[in-house]
Formats: sequence, structure tokens, C-alpha cells
Amino acid sequence: MFDLDLWKEILSALKKNRMRSFMTAFGVFWGIFMLIIMSGAGRALENGVMDGIKAFASNSAFFWTERTSKPYKGFQRGRRWNYKNTDIEYIKANISDIEYLSPRLFGPSSGGGDNVIRGKKTGAFNIYGDYPEFFKIDPWTPLQGRLINTIDIQHSRKVVNIGERVVEVMFDTDEDPIGEYLKINGVYFQVVGVVKGETRVNIGGGRKNETIIMPFTTMQKTFNMGDDVHFFSVTSQPGIPVSKVEARLMELLKERHSVAPDDQQAVGSFNIEVEWKKYMGLFTGIQLLTWIVGIGTLLAGVIGVSNIMLVIIKERTQEIGIQRAIGATPGKVILHIVAESVFLTVIAGYIGLALGVGLLELLNMVLEMNAGSGDDIFFRHPEISFKMAVGALSVLVVSGIFAGLIPARRAVSIKPIDALRDE
Repeated sequence: MFDLDLWKEILSALKKNRMRSFMTAFGVFWGIFMLIIMSGAGRALENGVMDGIKAFASNSAFFWTERTSKPYKGFQRGRRWNYKNTDIEYIKANISDIEYLSPRLFGPSSGGGDNVIRGKKTGAFNIYGDYPEFFKIDPWTPLQGRLINTIDIQHSRKVVNIGERVVEVMFDTDEDPIGEYLKINGVYFQVVGVVKGETRVNIGGGRKNETIIMPFTTMQKTFNMGDDVHFFSVTSQPGIPVSKVEARLMELLKERHSVAPDDQQAVGSFNIEVEWKKYMGLFTGIQLLTWIVGIGTLLAGVIGVSNIMLVIIKERTQEIGIQRAIGATPGKVILHIVAESVFLTVIAGYIGLALGVGLLELLNMVLEMNAGSGDDIFFRHPEISFKMAVGALSVLVVSGIFAGLIPARRAVSIKPIDALRDE
């Protein structure tokens, strides 16, 4: 393989028909280039989605009430019902597999108009009443001030955390919102924190940066919600599937609120663990499909190389006959042809690999420059791993060897005397 004369012969053979060599190499180049681009795009999609949900508790589930679909214990079908404050301690006492339990209230809606006022400024925002435990499930980062805490819950303080968009709409650019007051549906609340969600998941809908969060107990008392609970968020203990908690909690709530055990519509739920597994399966499928399509395209290029090598062998039959006649062994002839095939395949593939990686890096730079806040970007950091790059090069070498083996065996099967007679 390190014979200088061998490589001179290979280069001379490729230069004799430059266009044919180029078109043959292009098939391999395009195959590896497309494999890199598709793999990088698939990874970018995965990065974009996972960046938006990775901080969210993957062992969590959420529960709300719907109308009953079956009559039970004297109640008619179609009954509306709500969870109650007493359910909180009851659930904790009866399900030991729960790590965090957080009730939630949905605040007064804007009804198509503005629900927040400050001086001459008005806005319509999403308002929630939460416990501090909710921040363990759906993390929020305080950019200024602090998060709602247990003391706020105990004393029903009229304080709020607000999102970045709320600050932009309700405050001047150089104004510090901490300590200021917002009038929410006619009641004044003090801003104690400007917060940013660490995920794009927003249980309840709407944009996270347009959210206002107040203590759960404060919302109940201020807006006369009695002891209703609109929503429960739970996480399971480490090592416990949240599906197990989900089934037990739904059973418990139905029993406690006189809902038929076989009523499948009365309790709505959303299991993040199940959705997480779906995402993982989707991205695994995307990567597998990428490899199938990329390898298929590369294989087409390798078959092209093999076919061209057969044509070259046919053209060089006399030359091979002379080499055999003056003492060239079959092994040396095979080595020469395989080396030529591997050289053509690897060079074309390496160029495709380099250009593919370069294009992904350029795309990444453009995305980073135009990302802004990045809240709605679902395509991030297109890249391929070093392991994949090494794997792709290995595939190229193996492909080159196989592309050259069939023509090489065809060459050594020709008898020297027959080769010399060939015209």
C-alpha cells in the first residue's frame, strides 16, 4: 500500500479519463454528503425539541376534571365537578409513591379584553395560582427578585411573579418592576419576581413569557373560588413509573367524588413519561431512517464505482495480461485494483464529509445569529458526533474495498495468454 509506483499508476489511470473519474466519485460524494446533512438536520431537530423540554420533570403527570359520561350513585351523566382542597392531603396520605404534588388554579380570563392594568398601560395575560412545588415540576428561573414561596401560601400574600413579556408591556424600559403593583381584575398585587420558564412546555396554554403566577391560596380567596382546585400536577418517586401513580390517583379521585370507576371521560390526564418515550422513539426512528437513506444513496455510488472499475478492467485487459506474464502475482493485481477503488471512494467521501460538516457549521452560525430569545426555535445546533464521522469513514473504506473486489476477481480470472490476445 506504500509503494510509490503503485500510487503513480493509480493517479495516471484516473487522469486518463477525468470526466469519468469525476462522475464516478460524485456518486460517493453525494451519498456521504446527504448522510451527513440529514443526520445533522435530524440531530438539530432533536436538540431543538429537547432543549425546550429537558428541564421539565419527565416523571410527571397532570389531572383535571371533565363532565361525567355515566350516571353513578344518584348523579346524572354530564355532571360538572371539581377537585377540592381536602383532596391534597388525602392524596398525600394514600399514595406514598408521589414525590411532589401541586394544585393549580386558572385565574380570571381576559374574556377577549385586558385583565391587567397599571396606570395607562393595559394587557391580557395568563394568570395562574400555584404552590411552590410546581416549580419542582416545571422549573422557572428568577431573573429578578424571587419565586413564590411557602410563606406566601400560608399568609395568602397578594404577590406575583411575572414573565418577561409582562414586563415589556406594563413597564418602561428603564423601570424596575420589583416592588411595583399591578391591578389584576380589580385587585392590586405586588411584583416580587420576574421569571423565565426553563422549558417551552406550558400546562394551561399560552406563551410562558406572558404568564403571571400568584400564590394558590391568594387566588382562591381573592377571586372567591371557594375550595375548588382546577388541576393537579404530580411527580412519582425516583424509580417509580408515573403511570403507576396516574392509575392509582385516577381511581382514588373517582372514588372520592362519586364518579363511576369505569367512566373514562370524567378525569382528564396527561402523562409526560409516555410523551417522553414517544419523543425518544421518534428521534431514534429519524436517525435510523437517515442512515437507511444515506447508506442507500452511498451504496448507489459504490455500485457505480464497481461498474466503472469493471469497464476499466475491460479496457486494461492487455495491460493486466502483460503484468501477469512478467511475474505479477494475482494478489498484486487485486491489491492494485482494490487500492484504486478505495482511493477513489475515500477521497470523494472525505470531500463530501468535509463539505457536509462545513455546511452544518455554517447553518449553526446563522441559527445562532438569528436565534434571539430562542423560545420558539425548534431547530438547534445541527451537528454530527465524532463517532458518526469515524463510522462514516469506516463505511467508505469498506465500501471501497467491496467496490474493487468484484472487478479485481474478474481481472485475475483472465488467463495471461487470453489477456494478451485481447484487442
